[in-house]
Amino acid sequence: MEEELSQKRFTPYKPKSNEAYMSKNQLQHFRSILESLKKDMGEDIDRTVHTMQDEATVFADPNDRASQETDIAVELRNRDRERKLIKKIDDTLARIEAGDYGFCDKCGVEIGIQRLEARPTATLCIDCKTLDELKEKQMVK
Repeated sequence: MEEELSQKRFTPYKPKSNEAYMSKNQLQHFRSILESLKKDMGEDIDRTVHTMQDEATVFADPNDRASQETDIAVELRNRDRERKLIKKIDDTLARIEAGDYGFCDKCGVEIGIQRLEARPTATLCIDCKTLDELKEKQMVK
């Protein structure tokens, strides 16, 4: 979801030839992406609440009622996912303010502009994330 939203309306950042990694302009670029994502998800959540209140109908037919409950459950699950993403966005905005944004939490290397544009809330470089996923797979087996 995050990738879909961020790729819909933002043009990729083109760093200048001598521009430092996570310069003021780059940080502003990512801050605007994150704030826009957060705003859009907040509007979706509000819209869902109003829709659920407006469509709160008691159906006499058990099948219709079951369909409505399933629709509501799916919608609530999606909104819960978005709520968690909003929390990650808030954490990421705090990282920008602290000057930690764009660097891997584990090894400290640059995450990379392209990776951050694909996943603005990324906290791990691609190598560390790949290792985490491999460990996760091994633990499941």
